[in-house]
Amino acid sequence: FSRKKLRAKLKKFPDINGRDLVKYVSCRQIYEVKDRPEKFSPGKPKKESYTVGVIDCGVKRSILSHLKRRFRRVVVFPAHTPLKRILSFRLDGLVFSNGPGDPQAVTYVIALAKQVISLLEKKQLNLALMGICLGHQILAIALGAAAEKLRFGHHGGNHPVKELASGRIDITAQNHNFIVWPQKIRNLELTHLNLYDKTPEGMRHKYLPIFSVQFHPEAGPGPFDAQYIFDRFTQQIHKTKKKDYGKKKRH
Repeated sequence: FSRKKLRAKLKKFPDINGRDLVKYVSCRQIYEVKDRPEKFSPGKPKKESYTVGVIDCGVKRSILSHLKRRFRRVVVFPAHTPLKRILSFRLDGLVFSNGPGDPQAVTYVIALAKQVISLLEKKQLNLALMGICLGHQILAIALGAAAEKLRFGHHGGNHPVKELASGRIDITAQNHNFIVWPQKIRNLELTHLNLYDKTPEGMRHKYLPIFSVQFHPEAGPGPFDAQYIFDRFTQQIHKTKKKDYGKKKRH
Protein backbone atom coordinates (compact mmCIF):
# COMPACT_ATOMS: atom_id res chain seq x y z
CA PHE A 1 0.00 0.00 0.00
CA SER A 2 1.07 3.58 -0.65
CA ARG A 3 1.06 6.08 2.21
CA LYS A 4 -2.01 7.76 0.69
CA LYS A 5 -3.96 4.49 0.59
CA LEU A 6 -2.96 3.64 4.14
CA ARG A 7 -4.22 7.04 5.38
CA ALA A 8 -7.52 6.52 3.58
CA LYS A 9 -7.82 3.06 5.13
CA LEU A 10 -7.17 4.45 8.63
CA LYS A 11 -9.84 7.15 8.18
CA LYS A 12 -12.43 4.46 7.43
CA PHE A 13 -11.56 2.48 10.57
CA PRO A 14 -14.23 3.10 13.24
CA ASP A 15 -13.30 5.10 16.34
CA ILE A 16 -12.87 3.02 19.50
CA ASN A 17 -14.49 5.74 21.65
CA GLY A 18 -18.06 4.90 22.59
CA ARG A 19 -18.05 1.47 20.92
CA ASP A 20 -19.20 -1.62 22.82
CA LEU A 21 -16.73 -4.31 21.77
CA VAL A 22 -17.56 -6.66 24.65
CA LYS A 23 -20.73 -7.86 22.91
CA TYR A 24 -18.55 -9.39 20.18
CA VAL A 25 -16.23 -11.36 22.47
CA SER A 26 -18.30 -12.42 25.48
CA CYS A 27 -19.43 -16.05 25.66
CA ARG A 28 -23.00 -16.85 24.61
CA GLN A 29 -23.97 -19.16 27.46
CA ILE A 30 -23.00 -19.96 31.04
CA TYR A 31 -20.35 -22.64 31.42
CA GLU A 32 -18.17 -24.16 34.11
CA VAL A 33 -14.37 -24.24 33.75
CA LYS A 34 -12.82 -27.71 33.74
CA ASP A 35 -9.44 -28.62 35.18
CA ARG A 36 -6.61 -28.22 32.70
CA PRO A 37 -2.82 -28.45 33.04
CA GLU A 38 -0.97 -25.19 33.64
CA LYS A 39 2.53 -25.41 32.21
CA PHE A 40 4.00 -22.05 33.08
CA SER A 41 3.05 -21.36 36.69
CA PRO A 42 5.26 -22.09 39.70
CA GLY A 43 4.07 -24.03 42.74
CA LYS A 44 0.72 -25.62 43.38
CA PRO A 45 -1.66 -23.38 45.33
CA LYS A 46 -4.19 -24.93 47.66
CA LYS A 47 -7.56 -25.41 45.98
CA GLU A 48 -10.24 -23.81 48.15
CA SER A 49 -13.81 -25.09 48.31
CA TYR A 50 -15.23 -21.82 46.99
CA THR A 51 -17.37 -21.07 43.96
CA VAL A 52 -16.15 -18.12 41.91
CA GLY A 53 -17.96 -16.43 39.04
CA VAL A 54 -16.44 -14.58 36.09
CA ILE A 55 -18.26 -11.89 34.10
CA ASP A 56 -16.87 -12.57 30.63
CA CYS A 57 -16.00 -9.30 28.91
CA GLY A 58 -13.41 -11.12 26.79
CA VAL A 59 -11.68 -13.18 29.48
CA LYS A 60 -8.35 -14.84 28.70
CA ARG A 61 -8.16 -18.61 29.13
CA SER A 62 -5.08 -18.26 31.34
CA ILE A 63 -7.11 -16.19 33.85
CA LEU A 64 -9.62 -19.02 34.06
CA SER A 65 -6.76 -21.50 34.51
CA HIS A 66 -5.37 -19.53 37.46
CA LEU A 67 -8.78 -19.34 39.08
CA LYS A 68 -9.47 -23.03 38.55
CA ARG A 69 -6.14 -23.93 40.16
CA ARG A 70 -7.28 -22.10 43.30
CA PHE A 71 -11.03 -22.72 43.51
CA ARG A 72 -13.23 -25.80 43.41
CA ARG A 73 -15.74 -24.30 41.02
CA VAL A 74 -15.35 -21.50 38.45
CA VAL A 75 -18.46 -20.45 36.52
CA VAL A 76 -18.28 -18.08 33.52
CA PHE A 77 -21.23 -15.81 32.70
CA PRO A 78 -22.01 -13.91 29.48
CA ALA A 79 -21.71 -10.17 30.02
CA HIS A 80 -25.50 -9.68 29.67
CA THR A 81 -26.42 -12.22 32.38
CA PRO A 82 -28.98 -10.83 34.89
CA LEU A 83 -27.80 -10.52 38.48
CA LYS A 84 -30.52 -12.84 39.78
CA ARG A 85 -29.22 -15.64 37.57
CA ILE A 86 -25.62 -15.00 38.65
CA LEU A 87 -26.46 -15.04 42.35
CA SER A 88 -28.38 -18.30 41.97
CA PHE A 89 -24.98 -20.01 41.82
CA ARG A 90 -24.29 -18.98 45.45
CA LEU A 91 -20.93 -17.39 44.65
CA ASP A 92 -18.14 -16.67 47.12
CA GLY A 93 -16.31 -14.36 44.73
CA LEU A 94 -16.95 -12.57 41.44
CA VAL A 95 -14.41 -11.42 38.84
CA PHE A 96 -15.06 -8.72 36.26
CA SER A 97 -12.73 -9.79 33.47
CA ASN A 98 -10.50 -8.06 30.99
CA GLY A 99 -11.86 -7.14 27.57
CA PRO A 100 -11.53 -4.75 24.63
CA GLY A 101 -12.49 -1.15 24.05
CA ASP A 102 -14.06 1.76 25.86
CA PRO A 103 -15.35 0.78 29.32
CA GLN A 104 -17.94 3.57 29.34
CA ALA A 105 -19.69 1.96 26.36
CA VAL A 106 -20.32 -1.29 28.26
CA THR A 107 -23.24 0.23 30.15
CA TYR A 108 -24.94 -3.07 31.00
CA VAL A 109 -21.84 -4.42 32.80
CA ILE A 110 -21.42 -1.13 34.67
CA ALA A 111 -25.08 -1.42 35.73
CA LEU A 112 -24.44 -4.98 36.91
CA ALA A 113 -21.41 -3.86 38.94
CA LYS A 114 -23.50 -1.08 40.54
CA GLN A 115 -26.15 -3.62 41.54
CA VAL A 116 -23.59 -5.89 43.19
CA ILE A 117 -21.88 -2.99 44.98
CA SER A 118 -25.24 -1.70 46.23
CA LEU A 119 -26.01 -5.10 47.77
CA LEU A 120 -22.58 -5.15 49.41
CA GLU A 121 -23.15 -1.70 50.88
CA LYS A 122 -26.51 -2.79 52.28
CA LYS A 123 -24.91 -5.98 53.68
CA GLN A 124 -27.36 -8.05 51.64
CA LEU A 125 -24.56 -9.89 49.85
CA ASN A 126 -21.39 -11.50 51.09
CA LEU A 127 -18.82 -12.02 48.36
CA ALA A 128 -15.51 -10.56 47.19
CA LEU A 129 -15.09 -8.64 43.93
CA MET A 130 -11.98 -8.50 41.75
CA GLY A 131 -11.46 -6.67 38.46
CA ILE A 132 -8.81 -7.14 35.79
CA CYS A 133 -8.04 -4.54 33.11
CA LEU A 134 -11.45 -3.60 31.60
CA GLY A 135 -13.05 -5.12 34.71
CA HIS A 136 -10.92 -2.79 36.85
CA GLN A 137 -12.19 0.19 34.86
CA ILE A 138 -15.82 -0.98 35.07
CA LEU A 139 -15.68 -1.37 38.86
CA ALA A 140 -14.10 2.08 39.22
CA ILE A 141 -16.76 3.67 37.00
CA ALA A 142 -19.50 1.89 38.97
CA LEU A 143 -18.03 3.46 42.10
CA GLY A 144 -18.03 6.96 40.58
CA ALA A 145 -14.79 7.29 38.61
CA ALA A 146 -14.49 8.47 35.02
CA ALA A 147 -12.53 6.83 32.21
CA GLU A 148 -9.93 8.67 30.19
CA LYS A 149 -8.32 7.66 26.90
CA LEU A 150 -4.55 7.53 26.94
CA ARG A 151 -2.64 9.42 24.29
CA PHE A 152 -0.51 6.32 23.89
CA GLY A 153 -2.05 3.05 25.05
CA HIS A 154 -0.20 0.49 27.17
CA HIS A 155 0.49 -2.66 25.18
CA GLY A 156 2.89 -5.58 25.47
CA GLY A 157 5.21 -6.77 28.23
CA ASN A 158 7.85 -5.21 30.48
CA HIS A 159 5.72 -2.47 32.05
CA PRO A 160 7.10 -1.77 35.55
CA VAL A 161 4.35 -1.37 38.14
CA LYS A 162 4.94 -0.42 41.77
CA GLU A 163 2.78 -1.78 44.58
CA LEU A 164 2.56 1.24 46.87
CA ALA A 165 2.07 -0.62 50.17
CA SER A 166 5.12 -2.88 49.86
CA GLY A 167 7.31 -0.98 47.40
CA ARG A 168 7.73 -4.10 45.26
CA ILE A 169 8.12 -3.66 41.50
CA ASP A 170 6.29 -6.07 39.19
CA ILE A 171 7.16 -6.46 35.52
CA THR A 172 3.71 -6.68 33.93
CA ALA A 173 1.92 -7.30 30.66
CA GLN A 174 -0.67 -4.71 29.61
CA ASN A 175 -3.19 -4.11 26.83
CA HIS A 176 -5.44 -1.09 27.33
CA ASN A 177 -6.16 2.33 25.84
CA PHE A 178 -8.21 3.73 28.73
CA ILE A 179 -7.49 4.41 32.40
CA VAL A 180 -9.45 5.47 35.48
CA TRP A 181 -8.38 7.60 38.45
CA PRO A 182 -9.66 5.76 41.54
CA GLN A 183 -7.85 8.05 44.00
CA LYS A 184 -10.24 10.84 43.04
CA ILE A 185 -13.21 8.87 44.42
CA ARG A 186 -14.13 8.77 48.10
CA ASN A 187 -13.35 5.45 49.81
CA LEU A 188 -11.16 4.22 46.94
CA GLU A 189 -7.43 3.82 47.48
CA LEU A 190 -4.72 3.65 44.80
CA THR A 191 -2.66 0.45 45.25
CA HIS A 192 -0.43 0.25 42.15
CA LEU A 193 1.30 2.83 39.97
CA ASN A 194 2.78 2.61 36.48
CA LEU A 195 6.41 3.76 36.64
CA TYR A 196 6.53 4.75 32.97
CA ASP A 197 3.86 7.46 33.04
CA LYS A 198 2.60 7.50 36.68
CA THR A 199 -0.89 6.33 35.70
CA PRO A 200 -3.01 4.22 38.10
CA GLU A 201 -2.62 0.44 37.92
CA GLY A 202 -4.69 -0.82 40.84
CA MET A 203 -7.21 0.09 43.50
CA ARG A 204 -9.06 -1.20 46.53
CA HIS A 205 -12.13 -0.11 48.43
CA LYS A 206 -11.42 0.94 52.00
CA TYR A 207 -14.48 -0.76 53.49
CA LEU A 208 -15.98 -3.15 50.93
CA PRO A 209 -14.32 -6.39 49.69
CA ILE A 210 -13.39 -4.93 46.30
CA PHE A 211 -9.99 -4.65 44.61
CA SER A 212 -8.75 -4.58 41.04
CA VAL A 213 -5.71 -4.15 38.81
CA GLN A 214 -5.22 -2.55 35.41
CA PHE A 215 -2.46 -4.92 34.29
CA HIS A 216 -2.72 -8.64 33.47
CA PRO A 217 -1.64 -10.75 36.48
CA GLU A 218 -2.04 -14.00 34.53
CA ALA A 219 0.67 -13.04 32.04
CA GLY A 220 4.30 -13.80 32.77
CA PRO A 221 6.81 -11.31 31.35
CA GLY A 222 8.64 -11.25 34.69
CA PRO A 223 7.96 -14.24 34.34
CA PHE A 224 5.66 -14.74 37.37
CA ASP A 225 5.77 -11.35 39.10
CA ALA A 226 2.07 -10.50 39.34
CA GLN A 227 0.45 -13.90 39.84
CA TYR A 228 0.17 -13.19 43.58
CA ILE A 229 -2.89 -11.11 42.67
CA PHE A 230 -4.91 -14.33 42.39
CA ASP A 231 -3.75 -15.35 45.86
CA ARG A 232 -4.86 -11.94 47.12
CA PHE A 233 -8.30 -12.74 45.75
CA THR A 234 -8.33 -15.97 47.75
CA GLN A 235 -7.36 -14.02 50.87
CA GLN A 236 -10.07 -11.46 50.18
CA ILE A 237 -12.68 -14.22 50.00
CA HIS A 238 -11.41 -15.65 53.30
CA LYS A 239 -11.82 -12.23 54.94
CA THR A 240 -15.23 -11.72 53.40
CA LYS A 241 -16.47 -15.01 54.78
CA LYS A 242 -15.25 -13.97 58.22
CA LYS A 243 -16.81 -10.54 57.64
CA ASP A 244 -13.65 -8.74 58.75
CA TYR A 245 -12.76 -7.03 55.46
CA GLY A 246 -13.22 -3.53 56.86
CA LYS A 247 -15.40 -1.47 59.14
CA LYS A 248 -16.45 2.01 58.32
CA LYS A 249 -14.94 4.62 60.62
CA ARG A 250 -17.12 7.08 62.44
CA HIS A 251 -16.82 10.66 61.32
